[in-house]
Amino acid sequence: MATILTPKTVISRRNAVKQMGRIGAVGLSKALFPGWMPRLAFRKAGAPGDVLVAIFLRGGMDGLSVIVPYAEGATYYDRRPTIGIHEPNGSDSAVLDLDGYFGMHPSLRPLKDIYDAGSLAVIHAVGSPNPTRSHFDAMELIERGTPMDKSTPNGWIGRHLESAAWQNDSPFRAIGMGSMLPTSLRGANSALAMQSIADFHLNGREDQLRQITDTLSKLYTVEAPTDMLTTQAADVFSTMSLLQTMSAVEYTPENGAEYPDSDFGMGLKQIAQLIKAGVGLEVGCVDLGGWDMHDNQGGVEEYSWMSRQLTELSSGLAAFYADLGEWMSNVSVVTMSEFGRRVEENASHGTDHGRASCMFVMGGGIKGGMYAKWPGLTSDALDDGDLAVTTDYRDVIAEVLANRVLNPALDQVFPNYTPNFLGLVKAR
Repeated sequence: MATILTPKTVISRRNAVKQMGRIGAVGLSKALFPGWMPRLAFRKAGAPGDVLVAIFLRGGMDGLSVIVPYAEGATYYDRRPTIGIHEPNGSDSAVLDLDGYFGMHPSLRPLKDIYDAGSLAVIHAVGSPNPTRSHFDAMELIERGTPMDKSTPNGWIGRHLESAAWQNDSPFRAIGMGSMLPTSLRGANSALAMQSIADFHLNGREDQLRQITDTLSKLYTVEAPTDMLTTQAADVFSTMSLLQTMSAVEYTPENGAEYPDSDFGMGLKQIAQLIKAGVGLEVGCVDLGGWDMHDNQGGVEEYSWMSRQLTELSSGLAAFYADLGEWMSNVSVVTMSEFGRRVEENASHGTDHGRASCMFVMGGGIKGGMYAKWPGLTSDALDDGDLAVTTDYRDVIAEVLANRVLNPALDQVFPNYTPNFLGLVKAR
């Protein structure tokens, strides 16, 4: 696990070297950096496959409002008298038909265009085999990739990085956009948590940058590193230098792409920048929270909670897709949520915690279309009132890892589980 040293952590230089030999990573003390600076951890490594972008939709996304099984008729609409999304009728308030049975929420129009282009796969009735309705437990277990085992110390992305056959010398091998390192990135290999590329040049505060550099220089000999710790320090300096260069030039998205003015939009924009910069990025993680809609969820109204969320999601993904252009042939984007919502809306015109939801996989190597082992919404088909899980989320991720990212070590990424591929990606 990448270790972040804090002022409360007392560790000698000799012990630090020993620790680095064991975990292969080092973090920088918060005593040296302002609190808003990204946390850093480094390891040596080139990747033959796609860049993986993992998007976690935190809060439990209501897949039945996102991808609507409108052909279910009364079994859907009678349970959702105020939040049900109208079946296709040609109006702006109706679902966008996908295959004659399922349709997209109208706020996903930008994604419908990518779906029609064959670069977006939609997987429904997908989720974790663990029936927990606890946000904390469900997110932790999904990110660990061992949904029935809480004792797993690392995350599925961390195990992917550790089990990959290739090496990559870049400190940007894996990043999480935000102040906290996602559980999925935990592991023996390093990962970087950052809120903004701009943070690395201290928002123009060159005096602070010089002070930090001088402090580090006194602690470590970086001109000719002779041991593991000083080698890591040299990586820190080179990383700061590279990010300053990137930040010095204002980034302009290509192909008319317009990212939403939000943390989610900024995260996707900066991942696109890092991909284009060729700095060795293999995995990027971005979160979009706000899906816990227990009341006033809304349907298709422009300013409803659900419509706002889906507008941000679809506009962000569409901007990322347009911005990268030909780069998307080597990028795979996967979205997931910890669970779905109950089929029946509650008395507060919202939805409570449920089971299955839906996932999106986007990229140039994706076989676009609708994928669902659909259990139906009749009472006898439900899982205690919820849409039943018929596809394990690990099946989706594993297929992307094996056939696009080119890591076949799935037994290490998802121990004690044999994935069943859906045929949703093109082999590289």
